[in-house]
Amino acid sequence: MSAPIQTRPPQATRGGVDIRLPWWAVALPVLAFVALLLLILNPADAHAAAEQPAIAHLLERVEQLTAR
Repeated sequence: MSAPIQTRPPQATRGGVDIRLPWWAVALPVLAFVALLLLILNPADAHAAAEQPAIAHLLERVEQLTAR
């Protein structure tokens, strides 16, 4: 049993490229971007430690020494 032979070339080789995305291929990245943006813009929900960690103090000292 032989395979059928294509008589017409595929769409991409005829000169025009026709790309059609499903609606969710655009909606999901937009939804993820908006969700991450809302998490960044709402710092009231973030519960940070009361004191700065030691690495932050070290970086402040390095910054002060290099600014002189």
